[in-house]
Amino acid sequence: MLALRIRSLRGAHWLAFFAGLLVAWGLLFWMAIPGDLRTLEATYGASLIDILCGGAFGASGFVAAFAMWALMGAAMMAPTALPALATYDDLSNVAQTGFGKLLGGYLAAWLGFSALAACAQVALYQLGLVGALGQSLSVPLTMALLIGAGAYQFSALKQGCLSRCRAPLTFFMQHWDEGPFRNGLRLGLDCIGCCWALMLLGFVGGTMNLAFMGVGMLLMTLEKLPQIGRYLTRPLGGGLIAAGLALPFF
Repeated sequence: MLALRIRSLRGAHWLAFFAGLLVAWGLLFWMAIPGDLRTLEATYGASLIDILCGGAFGASGFVAAFAMWALMGAAMMAPTALPALATYDDLSNVAQTGFGKLLGGYLAAWLGFSALAACAQVALYQLGLVGALGQSLSVPLTMALLIGAGAYQFSALKQGCLSRCRAPLTFFMQHWDEGPFRNGLRLGLDCIGCCWALMLLGFVGGTMNLAFMGVGMLLMTLEKLPQIGRYLTRPLGGGLIAAGLALPFF
């Protein structure tokens, strides 16, 4: 039913939503291209893109790291909110107006997370714990990220946030009177509560690792589907803990 509902999404607001996703993924792909393949930049003189795509996000400072995390948050997390966004579209009689406010509130929450993650990346880089591309250089740090993310999968906070994300109709009925922006903000905070620990696993393989982004987006999307997520959350947690404990032996 959900797949059929999503395939039926139409309207200018949905076209803008999916266009925005394509732009975010395109920029992330461009950022991940090695420097020796970016000759077009010199041709077009794209100095801003050069800064954003310089690769050394931790070395470049907070602004570049924040831009990368903000794009990553939009590209990875907006698709996971599709069931909630589609539910709002069904409920609202002014979806084309309210939809933008809802999405704005959702993205505002993730911009806040992106700012914190960018600060963490710059600090870890300055301490020599991650490389210029955001990849962990420390076995203890990698172990802590894996085990911490795995343990969080079993936490009451994770389960509470997941339960609200998996029941968007109930969520909107409870908070509808607050308006679309605050609904979106609440939805974004619940989404962060579900996914922050998994997002920080980007430091394990590198925050500009497109393979991680794709797999992470898929796992976090499936976790929010009640028919699938209940069979995924705890086994995923166990696998992450096992990987973290086994890491020193490899």
